[in-house]
Amino acid sequence: MPTVMPKKEAIARSWHLVDADGQVLGRMAARVATLLMGKHKPTYAPHVDVGDHVVVINAAKVHLTGQKLTGKVYRWHTGYIGGLKETRAETMLLRHPERAIEWAVTGMLPKTKLGRAMGRKLKVYRGAEHPHAAQRPQAAVSKVEES
Repeated sequence: MPTVMPKKEAIARSWHLVDADGQVLGRMAARVATLLMGKHKPTYAPHVDVGDHVVVINAAKVHLTGQKLTGKVYRWHTGYIGGLKETRAETMLLRHPERAIEWAVTGMLPKTKLGRAMGRKLKVYRGAEHPHAAQRPQAAVSKVEES
């Protein structure tokens, strides 16, 4: 019996809605990355983008655990000489909480063209409103139970 490979035309993409209110950044990002890659589907193949679209709302209400709020540093380079920029997680969550979630999720995706295509299906919004109501996103079960 041959292994069935998913065809590009046969991939059914759905939309998921993740509420980041009160969730831990890393745990939520891992769940979102799984949805973007399509690992929750039986048709998953690592060389094909079978993942779904994900809309994350309430990005400003996400939490970090431990000392990460003051100790975690986000770094990026502008491309110019001496252009290394850095900011603490506390500042990043105040100014650009969407960017913090995007960077956390894209860091968990493959570092290839395929991973960048998966990352483009992620939509993050600071508040509870989003312009994707026409796609009827389903609420994703993303709350991680503390044991």
